[in-house]
Amino acid sequence: MQRIPDEIRSLFRSIEGIKAEFDVPLSTLGRWKIGGDAAVVLTPSTEEGLAKGLRAIQASGLPRLVIGDGSNLLFDDAGFHGVVVRIGRAMSDMHISGSRVVAQGGLWVPRFALELARAGLTGAEHIVGIPGTLGGLAVMNGGSQRKGIGSSIEEVRCLTQDGDLQVFSQEDCRFAYRRSSLQENNAIVTSITFAFEVGDQSEIRRAMLAIMGERRRKFPLKKPNCGSVFVSDPAMYASVGPPGRAIEQVGLRGTQVGGARIADLHCNFIVNCGDASSRDVLALIGLARTRVHDNTGYWMDCEVRYVSPEGAVMPAHEAAEFSVS
Repeated sequence: MQRIPDEIRSLFRSIEGIKAEFDVPLSTLGRWKIGGDAAVVLTPSTEEGLAKGLRAIQASGLPRLVIGDGSNLLFDDAGFHGVVVRIGRAMSDMHISGSRVVAQGGLWVPRFALELARAGLTGAEHIVGIPGTLGGLAVMNGGSQRKGIGSSIEEVRCLTQDGDLQVFSQEDCRFAYRRSSLQENNAIVTSITFAFEVGDQSEIRRAMLAIMGERRRKFPLKKPNCGSVFVSDPAMYASVGPPGRAIEQVGLRGTQVGGARIADLHCNFIVNCGDASSRDVLALIGLARTRVHDNTGYWMDCEVRYVSPEGAVMPAHEAAEFSVS
């Protein structure tokens, strides 16, 4: 990887409200624990610092990648030859006023859910076990039990890739199943305003404990993974079932390529057994898609996104097709 010039390093280090690091292993930033080095990682602690950082990246001419917890990203073994902007714990404030909640995009999702439970607010129980940051959850309209967090969102405050402020209403965001217009806009979520309902604390707690218990029984939580690899297609779900069942039915439970393995506990998870590469994961994704298509006629698309060394971000099944072509 080409070394970042000293003047650009000095530029990033001089920005107030930004922590700048260099030659950072991406395996330390993603839930899969896979990936080579990122040339630069910027971690903002304020919205103003983030805006300045984005403008500095533009001035540097380097490619950029904005991430949260990296829970749905597959980094390439060759790393990323640009600047990673990480919206994390340094931007994780949360304020509750009645049933209205304002939280920053770097807030850890399980912590957000638990704080709501303590306040007696209902509507977010389904997100309690989801790893990742709140900004990423909003962009993907994430959730569980076929629910999405978008139904509780009033407003999303974002920065553009150039550091300009934008504010989107719930209607502007066009929330759909695991999708939103924020993906199309490449919006960088800095804070979100929610509206919840007042509920019974004991009932909220029981619901969360039940969800967490179910996740522990169903999901492989002990080995690095990105969560669900393939998105559930409603048409396929109605006739075949969810992706995990479809993968199991074609005999791929426990199939391993290199250090990556289709989880024995849940076939819509690919786990890192210790030395998995991005190529190993893409090979399993391609194998699962082809086998399920041959058996059912349905092509499964990925929730997880692959990041190339040049900064191209795409659904991992597209990268899997490219890697075998």
